[in-house]
Amino acid sequence: MITNTHHPHPQISISNYPAIKALMRPDPHLKWTVTGMVLVQLLACWLVRGLAWRWLFFWAYAFGGCVNHSLTLAIHDISHNTAFGTGRAAHNRWFAIFANLPVGLPYAASFKKYHVDHHRYLGGDGLDVDIPTRFEGWLFCTPARKLLWLVLQPFFYALRPLCVHPKAMTRMELCNALVQLSANAAIYALWGLKPVVYLLAGSLLGLGLHPISGHFVAEHYMFLKGHETYSYYGPLNWITFNVGYHMEHHDFPSIPGCNLPLVRKIAPEYYDHLPQHHSWVKVLWDFVFDDSLGPFARVKRVCKLAENRL
Repeated sequence: MITNTHHPHPQISISNYPAIKALMRPDPHLKWTVTGMVLVQLLACWLVRGLAWRWLFFWAYAFGGCVNHSLTLAIHDISHNTAFGTGRAAHNRWFAIFANLPVGLPYAASFKKYHVDHHRYLGGDGLDVDIPTRFEGWLFCTPARKLLWLVLQPFFYALRPLCVHPKAMTRMELCNALVQLSANAAIYALWGLKPVVYLLAGSLLGLGLHPISGHFVAEHYMFLKGHETYSYYGPLNWITFNVGYHMEHHDFPSIPGCNLPLVRKIAPEYYDHLPQHHSWVKVLWDFVFDDSLGPFARVKRVCKLAENRL
């Protein structure tokens, strides 16, 4: 990992682009889009209850994985209070738990708790749990091992915070777990084991080696030395709540995904010259086969808070 104490891209000044401020408002369609996705997955649970296992896993990857991964990115958007606005933070938290239901594992409350640090201490050693550990960088350093790392990515994202920066469990996380377990139990009682496996497999496969998962690598891995954040403006943004507009998102995290393309239109001279990715599939390919890339290819910063905590 490259250690850097300064952010290479100064944040765009909103005073120079006052039209951007008008974009900092809730997305009025987000709650309906997410509700529709949750209902679609509930329908899918009913449809897969009699499928053969091989077809269940096929549809879990091809369809359920796309929907569940997209829901995790909706949760990412909701974590910035974009569903109901900052004045109704509790509504956003509970709605994120609702969006979490098809994922099968309680995720939303813990994600919000750590995602704040990712924005506040981007690349911060011991604070930004998005940074792979030294162990990951050391072990997953060959094409075969990096491929395995991509497959196991959901497990690293779940377990890494507990090793790097453990935090006390919150009441919201307990509620998230209880609601999720209750929903899983209800689905099992209604339709048996296969729908529950469909949801869990969809999440683990969709967040692992999957075309949409290219965004995990595309966002902050150094494909060009000195550049740690990249945007992607391709069609997969249509099903990922525009998470590809990642430089724009880090500049203005309170702007919902639906408005991020407008940020680029308002300030093209700022964003168009920055490095960008054109394909998340190519990102995954390059990550696996380029010797200069791997879990270690991240900017890492020494933060004062991390120093005080050690």
